Amino acid sequence: MVFIRFFGWLFAIGAFLFLVVAGAVGIYLASLNEGLPDYTQLKKYEPPVMSRIHAADGQLMAEYARERRLFLPIQLIPDRVKQAFISAEDKDFYNHPGVDLVSLASATVKNFDNLMAGRRLVGASTITQQVAKNFLLSNERTVDRKAKEMLLALRITNALSKDQVLELYLNEIYLGFRSYGVAAASLAYFDKPLAELDLAQIAYLAALPKGPENYNPYRSNAAAVERRNYVLDQMVINGYATREEADAAKAEPLEVTPRNRAAQVFAADYFSEEVRRKLLEMYGENGLYEGGLSVRTTLDPQMQVMARDALHKGLIKYDEAHGWRGPVTTVDVTADWGAALAAVPYFWDLPEWRLAVVLSAGPEAATIGLQPDRTPAGKVATERERGVIPLSELKWARWGKGPRRGAKVAATSDVLSPGDVVYVEKLSEGDGGEGTYRLRQVPEISGALVAMEPRTGRVRALVGGFSYAQSEFNRATQAMRQPGSSFKPFVYSAALDNGYTPASVVMDGPIELDQGNGQIWRPQNYGGGFGGPSTLRTGIERSRNLMTVRLASDMGMPLVAEYAERFGIYDKMMPVVSMALGAGETTVLRMANAYSIIANGGRRVQPTVIDRVQDRFGRTIFKHDQRVCAACVADAWTGQDEPELIDEREQVLDPMTAYQITSMMEGVVQRGTATVVKSLNRPIAGKTGTTNDEKDAWFLGFTPDLVVGIFLGYDTPRPMGHGSTGGLMAAPVFRDFMSVALAGQPPQEFRVPDGMTLVPIDRKTGMRSSGGPNTIIEAFKPGTGPADIYEVIGADSGGAVAGGGGTPVDPDADRAVVTGTGGLY
Repeated sequence: MVFIRFFGWLFAIGAFLFLVVAGAVGIYLASLNEGLPDYTQLKKYEPPVMSRIHAADGQLMAEYARERRLFLPIQLIPDRVKQAFISAEDKDFYNHPGVDLVSLASATVKNFDNLMAGRRLVGASTITQQVAKNFLLSNERTVDRKAKEMLLALRITNALSKDQVLELYLNEIYLGFRSYGVAAASLAYFDKPLAELDLAQIAYLAALPKGPENYNPYRSNAAAVERRNYVLDQMVINGYATREEADAAKAEPLEVTPRNRAAQVFAADYFSEEVRRKLLEMYGENGLYEGGLSVRTTLDPQMQVMARDALHKGLIKYDEAHGWRGPVTTVDVTADWGAALAAVPYFWDLPEWRLAVVLSAGPEAATIGLQPDRTPAGKVATERERGVIPLSELKWARWGKGPRRGAKVAATSDVLSPGDVVYVEKLSEGDGGEGTYRLRQVPEISGALVAMEPRTGRVRALVGGFSYAQSEFNRATQAMRQPGSSFKPFVYSAALDNGYTPASVVMDGPIELDQGNGQIWRPQNYGGGFGGPSTLRTGIERSRNLMTVRLASDMGMPLVAEYAERFGIYDKMMPVVSMALGAGETTVLRMANAYSIIANGGRRVQPTVIDRVQDRFGRTIFKHDQRVCAACVADAWTGQDEPELIDEREQVLDPMTAYQITSMMEGVVQRGTATVVKSLNRPIAGKTGTTNDEKDAWFLGFTPDLVVGIFLGYDTPRPMGHGSTGGLMAAPVFRDFMSVALAGQPPQEFRVPDGMTLVPIDRKTGMRSSGGPNTIIEAFKPGTGPADIYEVIGADSGGAVAGGGGTPVDPDADRAVVTGTGGLY
C-alpha cells in the first residue's frame, strides 16, 4: 500500500511539474506569438530583382541591383535543382509540417556535446524555417529567435504550399559572388542559365547555402569539392540520381566561369551610364536597383563601335601630331618586372591597347614586357610575354614640350628608357609580324559624338570621351561648351522664317557695335578680311561672322533668342549680339537634337536613349513613341488601308524654311568650310563650328535618316593651335564615321516640300540667272523669289563697306574656303 502511495505521489508531483512546465512554455510561446511578424505578407512578396538594360538588338548592356537576383517561378526551376537543394538542406521537406522534430532532437543532443566541448553549435533548420528567418527575422543566434522561427515555420506551412515555400527559398538564398537566388548564381558561377547546368554544377550550387565563403572555388577548392560530392551522395540516397551519374559528376573538376559584369556591349559605357541616369530620374533608386525593370534602349551596337573608332582616330591623330608627353609611370625592371607592371592601373575599355614596360631601348627597336594577366583568383599570372617596338612605330613621338620640342626621333632611346611604362598596340602580322607593337599615348584632348535618328529622336550611338575608364564625365551630355559657328543655322532659320530668302544679300563688311558700357565691339571673320555684299547662302557656306552679326542686328536679338530656345539649344538665351556667333554654352546632344528638328522638316524631336521600359511582370510602363495609331489594334486584315500614325508633335520651324536651311548647309559641304565631307558622295547637310582661339571644334551634319554631332576640345578649354578648326578636326571624324555607318545604303535626297519653287540664280548676286559657272538652283517659298533689284542689307550702316574704310576686300572671296569655320570673336 505504501509502495502504491509513493508512486502515486511521484505521479502527482510529476504531473504537477509537467503542468507547470507546460504552462510556462505556453506562456512563453504566447508572449513570442504576440510579437511575431505578419507571415501572410509572404503571399504578396516581391523580392528585390535586378534591372537589365538591353541594346536595340536585344544584347545585354548592363545590370543594376543592390542584390543580384533574377526571380524564377517555381515552374521554371529545373527539377534537378529543386532535388539537389532539398537533398542538401532538408530531405524530408515535402513530408514534415515545417519543423523536422527528428532532426531537431538529433541536433539538440549533438549541441549538448558541442557545448560541453566548446565547439560551435549546429542548427536543424528546415527550408521553411530558413524562409522564416531570411524573410521575417534577424540572424541573431538566440533561443528566442529559434523559437519564433519554428512558430513561423508551422504557420507558413499552413498558409503556403510546399512549392510556394521552395520558390521563395530558391529565389532568396544568398549563394556568394554577390548573387541571390539560384538563377543569378547560375550566371555568376557558370555564366549559364539554370536549364543548361549539368549535375555536378547543380550539386555545387546546392552546397553553397551552408556557407558560400567556406566553399569558394578559388580559395577553398578542396572543401568545395568535398561538399559538392556530399550533395551528390545525398541525391543518390534520396533517389534523385543514380550512383553512375553521381560518380561521373564527382569525377568532374570544379571549374567556374565567372560572368563578366562589365558592360556587355563593347564601347557602350557612356551610353549605359546615360541610360542609368535617366532611369534614376524616372523611377528612383529603388525602382532601378530593386524593381526588376527590363529596358530596351535605342543603341545600335555596331554603330556605337563605329562612332568610338572614328572619334578615337580623330583624337589620336591630333594628339600624336603634338608630340610625346612621356611614360605613364616607371617601374624597376631589375627584379620581376611582371609583378611591378601588373600593379599599374590600366584602362580596361581599351582592349586593343596594352600596358608594357620598356626592358631595353636601342637604335632600331625597343624591347618591351607586356602587362601579365591575372588569374580568376586575382593572382598575377606567371607567364611573361615580350615584344618589340620598331623605330618606325614611334617616330611620331617628337617631344611636345621642353628643349627637345619637335626634335626628330633617330633612335628608340630618344623617346624610351628602361623602366618606362607605356601603352602599346599590337600590329597585324601584315604590318609588322608577331610580337611587333606601335607606341601609343592616351590623348589629352577629348571630345564627343552623338548619332541620332531625326524622325524619332532615337540616339543610335553616343560616345562621351576617349575612355570611360579614364573619365566618366560624359562630354556629349554634361560638357557645356560654346558651339561657335555651328549655331549660325538657327540665326539664318529665324531670318528665313521672317521675310529673308537664301538669295537675300547682306553686307559682309566691317561693323562696330556699341556694347552699352562705353566699349565698341568690332567682330571679325575667321582669318580676317571680308567679302563685301554676299547672299545668305554664301554667308553660311563661308561661315561669315560679320554677315551673321549684321543679320542678327537687323532682325533683333530677341527673335534669335526665341528661336534658340524653341530649338532647345538653350533654356534661356541672353539677347546679346555675340550670342549669334555661338557664344553661349550648350551640349553636343542638344545641338544634335536641334539639327534633328531641321532634318525632320521642322517638327519637334525629343531625344531619347530609351525605347521602352517593362516592369518585372512584363507590363510596358514607358514607351518613347507617343504617336497615335487608332487603327493599329485591328484583329485582322479585311482589305482596309494600312494604319496611319498621327504625329502630334509641335511644328517648331516652317517645313519650307527647314528645307531652305538644309539646302544652304548642303552648300557648306559642297563649296564651303566642310568640303572634306564631300568625298562621301551623297546628299549631306552640315555646319562647322570653331570658337575663339580654337578652343572648341564642332561639326553637325545629317542625311535624311541620321544626324551626327561632333565636338573636340580640352576638358579645361585652352587653345588647340592655329588651324584647329571644325573643318579640319571635327568634319573628318564625321566623314570617317559616316563612311562606315552608311556603307551599303543608297544615297537619299532631301525631300522638297510641296509648293516650293526651284529657281536658277547667280550665287554671288542672288538674282535670277540664265546660266553660267556661278549658277545654282535655289529654293523659294510661295510668293517669294529672286530680287529684281540688287539691294544690300546693311550697306549703309556700321563702318566701311567693300572697298572703303582702309580694309581691303578679301581677295579670295570668290573661292571656296577649304578650312576655317568663322570662329567666335
